[in-house]
Amino acid sequence: MARHGGGRGWYGKVAGAALGVTALAVGASVWTAEAGVTSGPPPQAAASASPAGGVGRVQETIVHASDAGPRGVNLTIDDGPDPAWTPQVLDLLREHGVRATFCVTGIQAEAHPDLVKDVVAAGHRLCNHSVSHDTTMDRKPEAYQKQQILDAERTITEASGGVRPLYYRAPGGAFTPYSRELAASRGMRPLGWNVDTKDFERPGADAIVATVERELPNGPTLLFHDAGGDRSQTVDALRRILPRLKEQGYTFGFPVR
Repeated sequence: MARHGGGRGWYGKVAGAALGVTALAVGASVWTAEAGVTSGPPPQAAASASPAGGVGRVQETIVHASDAGPRGVNLTIDDGPDPAWTPQVLDLLREHGVRATFCVTGIQAEAHPDLVKDVVAAGHRLCNHSVSHDTTMDRKPEAYQKQQILDAERTITEASGGVRPLYYRAPGGAFTPYSRELAASRGMRPLGWNVDTKDFERPGADAIVATVERELPNGPTLLFHDAGGDRSQTVDALRRILPRLKEQGYTFGFPVR
């Protein structure tokens, strides 16, 4: 899993406003309801918030494997939600009957809680992608890492209406032993990737598709983005990739927990 630096410039413009935007304290209480993902929209009653004591620890190793088996693919969508692009991605996933994992930032979740709820209602899973997408988190003090992870967890859970993120993906892959242990203790499995589509760099839809086809043998977890700028190439690429992978006998699942 190579370090992914996409979005650093875009998030740099908002990271300085993170504390003012989120107004979250490190010691604030964290909501902790488990998300039930089924073949249809999950019952919201089962996703109501519960006290922090209900969190179950998961493994702290970085996961890549798919629960869909040897021909499984994990589609992961990072940095949103975004009002321009997330609805288009959701429409494509709905059209092809595909479920994905959305790695959401605290800033974006607080700004667009309706879209977080749309993600959950469609049966997708949530992943904590930190408050402000700071790709240098691994070089910051543990107190800062804690704030970024726990504040994002609380914000995402509140935005979703009580559905907790089940994974934690460090911005740019900037995991530390501390951040992995903290996330796992909160029931969020550290989540990596195998195929970086480089869609954030906008290389063209053809190049994005070619990267997936070339690198999918490396492992099942694909990295895309639905925020941070013009994501029209991502949408175009997904429009081609989803039916093509299904025709090749792949099935779409979630990262194992």
